[in-house]
Order: sequence, then structure tokens, then C-alpha cells
Amino acid sequence: MGKNLISQKRGKGSPRYLAPSFRYAGKCEYIEREPTSCAITEIIHSQGHSAPLARIRYASGKETLIVAPDGIRKGEIILVNGDELKIGNIMMLDKIPAGTVICNLESVPGDGGKLVKAAGAYAKVLSRIGNKILVQLPSKSEKLFDSKCFATIGSAAASGKVTKPFLKAGIRYFVKRARNKRYPRIHGVSMNAVQHPFGGSSSHHKGIPTIAPRNAPPGRKVGKIRPRRTGSRKK
Repeated sequence: MGKNLISQKRGKGSPRYLAPSFRYAGKCEYIEREPTSCAITEIIHSQGHSAPLARIRYASGKETLIVAPDGIRKGEIILVNGDELKIGNIMMLDKIPAGTVICNLESVPGDGGKLVKAAGAYAKVLSRIGNKILVQLPSKSEKLFDSKCFATIGSAAASGKVTKPFLKAGIRYFVKRARNKRYPRIHGVSMNAVQHPFGGSSSHHKGIPTIAPRNAPPGRKVGKIRPRRTGSRKK
């Protein structure tokens, strides 16, 4: 008899698998489209984003969050809807030359940035076709965008995050748990004998729990430690 897949186990969603959005730093978006400047006030970590975020303050005093491109720093001044090609500047695709690396790309003008926001992700401007801009996405697929869409110059920061090994399954478990992602757990009776006291096929069988002795040492007390009741239930 088969097992449920992880996606089936998760089901349609329940409080157990809801992302903890109350701990998210906020929404990343572009809120001003007229030519202006803004200052990077701080670079923060948000649990809901793999890349670090930069809090920026526009000249008008408004503040928002954007995906931090690799190479920017606190206190730096970046331009919005300008003509200078500099890492961190927010520009229209219409003004970005071919071959430029970008991130935090809008899918339609005014949506605040929906694409290329993961750690280390970047897209590349390829060419102009009429009033559209051809962009190569991180998946290597090519897509046409409106020339009025905004994007940030540079690649998203924390590129080393995707290449750093987890080394232990326990670390990956807690990383998944922080974002309420399901991480499968392996039964002790499914393991080899050298990996778990319940492991092996000669003396243990799946679905049949092994009861640890009451006076067993701490390392042996795994699985179902003490049953509440043994034997058949008396009426």
C-alpha cells in the first residue's frame, strides 16, 4: 500500500502549513515612478524572503522595501527612473541597455516587482522588439515585457545561500520549519540497524512499534517509550 505524497499530506492547507506572515518584514514594491532619488536606510533580513531587503526612503519622505541587489550598502543614494546605469538604481526597461543584469522585475507596469527576487537570482535584458523588451529570466526562458516595467540594476544579494550545503538533515528541518514548509520525517523502523535502535529488517518490522524498557538508558529511550496500557482492553 502506497504512502501520501508530501503535497497530498499538506492538503488544501491548514494552520499547520500557513506561512508565519506576521513575522515578515513587509511587502517589497516600488511606490514612486517619477524621477527622484532615495537613500538606503538599512539592510534587513525578512523571514519571508530568501534575499536580504533594503529599506529605502524617497526624497518625498515615503519609505518602502526592495530586494537588496548585491553590492549596495547602508547610506548609499540610488536613483529612481533615471538614466545612470549603476547597481541599485531603479530604471525602466526602456532605458536599460542590452546585456544588463537586473532583478526585482515588474511583470506589468505598476505591480511593484513580482519576478527575479530570490537570493542570487538575476535576469538579463536581451533586445528590443517593437515597444517590448525581451528579457531572459533565471530559468533561461525568454519573455517579452512592457518597456515601462521597472527593474533594479544588479543581481539579488545572498547568491552564496543557494550553494551553501546544509551538511545535516536537522539544519534543513529547522530552515523548513521557519517558513512552515513540510519536511519529511523517517520512521526509526525504516532505517538500517546502524542508524537507529529500531532499524534493521531481521528483528523489526514496519508498523510494529518496539517498546523501550522502563529502565533503559537515555540513548535507548526512543520511539514509543511507555504505552499507557498493554494487553486487550477490558470491558
